[in-house]
Amino acid sequence: MKTPRPDRKRGYTLMELSLAMMIGLAVGAMVLSLANQQFAFLRIYNAQSFLVEEAPVLSAYMNKIIGQAERYRLHNNLTDAKAGTNSVLTNASVLVLNYQQPDGTARAGILAFQNLGSGNALYYYVVPANGILGTPEWALTKRPKDVKFSVENGILRTRITGPADEVLTYSGAMQQ
Repeated sequence: MKTPRPDRKRGYTLMELSLAMMIGLAVGAMVLSLANQQFAFLRIYNAQSFLVEEAPVLSAYMNKIIGQAERYRLHNNLTDAKAGTNSVLTNASVLVLNYQQPDGTARAGILAFQNLGSGNALYYYVVPANGILGTPEWALTKRPKDVKFSVENGILRTRITGPADEVLTYSGAMQQ
């Protein structure tokens, strides 16, 4: 009579477990690498989206608004701009523009980089005939970190620092 053989234990060998773990780690490393690539691409896209999509439109607005003005003043804040006091030549956050109307009357507009409760934005105000400034007509852009106006060699310069710290400089002169 034959003696019964003990049943072989079921399970995986050390070699099989090691191989499965190595394959799992390799797949995990590839997924992590792909995720990092996607995040890097998203950061680059976000930085370039301001330059590619918003900056050209902003340039067109700035050229139209500033190009039609007859004269301008720079101020550090909206209060000084409304009062017409403490004008500056550099690092201003407010630009007051004066326009000559076809009927001979004058009107004014204000570009102001300020926070009205929902984050910083570059706003455009139309100054009414009574001089009492209300809410802005529109926000030209809400994405820049900073906007500064200055006069360099008689030329009005607008420096806009974008969300990825890119610096755009618009230069303009009044109509002659």
